[in-house]
This record gives sequence, C-alpha cells and structure tokens, in this order.
Amino acid sequence: MIVLLPSVSIRGQVSHGHSHIGKHRKHPEVQGNAGGMHCHRINFDKYHPGYLGKVGMRHYHLKRNQNFCPTANLDKLWTLVSEKTWVNAAKNKTGAAPIIYMVLSGYYKVLGKGKLPKQPVIAKPKLFSRRAEEKIKDVGGACVLVA
Repeated sequence: MIVLLPSVSIRGQVSHGHSHIGKHRKHPEVQGNAGGMHCHRINFDKYHPGYLGKVGMRHYHLKRNQNFCPTANLDKLWTLVSEKTWVNAAKNKTGAAPIIYMVLSGYYKVLGKGKLPKQPVIAKPKLFSRRAEEKIKDVGGACVLVA
C-alpha cells in the first residue's frame, strides 16, 4: 500500500491550495527586525525600550587609546617588586632606594590611597597625583616621571 503525502494531490495545481487572489506569500507585512519604526512600533517600544533612536553627541574619529591610563594606589606600590627586593631595601643602610618601573608593570598613574612603609622608594610612572607625590616624598622617596 502506498501512502501519499498531503501535497501529492495538489501537484500541478497553480496555487497549491492557497487561492489565486490572496497569493500565499511568505510574510505579507515584514520579516525579522524590519518595521520597528512603523508596523512593529508598539512591540519594539513595549518589549525593547530604547532600541530605536539616538542618544548623546557625536564624536568624530574617536580614538580610545588617548584615554588609556591604568592606575595603581600607593598601597599596591610595593607589590610590584619582589619580596626579596623589599627585604634588601629594609636592610640597606646606605639609603639606596629600589626603583619601581610602573609602566613595565602595566600602570601609568600612581594615586595616593593607602600608606607606604617607612622606607624610601623611587617610583617611575607616567603620571602622579598630588597626594601620591607628597606621600612618597614624606618617606624619603623620589618621584620620577617617564615619558
């Protein structure tokens, strides 16, 4: 016994069972995200508020690298060198301070949060905050800017 598919009996018929006048087209209105400004406006506004439209000012040729400035606080300063360096600096009586290259550690600016131990250090970042510079100089260290 041969089982026929439902469409077999409609083979050869022009409209394939969907009448000549209405024409069975895919989606008579719009497809996908189209129509957000007109026929699907209510749906977009109700379920996706803020999806359509603009906000803010235009910034031509925006270059984000110019604003890149990772920061580190003073309390993190000594973690950028090894513990051995810290111990040697504490034992050293000649007053030679260890140099901390901030840019090599991935930080461009030193901020003044936290306390420093009472031993001198030479910090070499690209930028300092005012408080950070004061605190480093209070413990006998030096602030050296690097380009």
